Amino acid sequence: MKVIDLLKNGRKILIENEIEEGSLKTRLLLSNILKVSKEYLIVHEEDEVSKNQEEEFFKKIKRLVDGEPIQYIINSVEFMKIDFFVDNSVLIPQPDTEILVEKVIKICKNDNKCLKILDLCTGSGIICVSLAKNLQNVKMFASDVSKSALQIAKLNSKKNNVEIFFYESDLFENINEKFDIIVSNPPYIETEVIKTLSKEVRNEPLLALDGGKDGLNFYRRIAKEAKNYLNSNGKIALEIGFNQKVAVTQIFEEQGYKNIQCFKDLSNNDRVIICNL
Repeated sequence: MKVIDLLKNGRKILIENEIEEGSLKTRLLLSNILKVSKEYLIVHEEDEVSKNQEEEFFKKIKRLVDGEPIQYIINSVEFMKIDFFVDNSVLIPQPDTEILVEKVIKICKNDNKCLKILDLCTGSGIICVSLAKNLQNVKMFASDVSKSALQIAKLNSKKNNVEIFFYESDLFENINEKFDIIVSNPPYIETEVIKTLSKEVRNEPLLALDGGKDGLNFYRRIAKEAKNYLNSNGKIALEIGFNQKVAVTQIFEEQGYKNIQCFKDLSNNDRVIICNL
């Protein structure tokens, strides 16, 4: 079968099954299988594809129909213009998290000393790797409770040639030093809300989504425990849910944090909270 025929058939199947962005996803799948760029497919539409590649293509189309995110199928996602490996043991990075990373980069570039940064709940390592790639004056640490997530984060640090020190730890459980900045995108979705999310999101690891009954469990723990792991005037930078600004601000105020600021994402939703000890 030719490239153009595979793309047409794949797109048709996805549209019939109400899968969004069918045209883009078919091109991503086929370019991944053929190990070429999406642009290459445009120029080579009349090329014949081998039987094995054709079978692999339709198997992956079925995985899409079954609700598996395309990022897991092709084991790739772009974040901060960096390519990351992902599979179903980690959350798929979202563009909103770039706001969190950009704010921390700005803080660090305004400080001349070498800063120690801890990325809590690192998952695939997108935050710690992006910070290490964009900053010279940092010593980067990262932790996660999930062994499989840490394996992915370590792979991504190696893939992007950055040095990061990793802890397998339930938040601060196995950490015994202090940091200038603690950054985190913790689980923050309410337990009951998870059931209402799309099939694709529900295929992501529950451990990395579930923030408890009100979505605030991790913020309470971080606010209470982080004080023992921050240097003088240390900062915390957190991603939050679009409706959590008031609740998270109150949690940190009650634990004595100061200068609490909230920043919006590109959709004008509250997304990042930064505060001082």
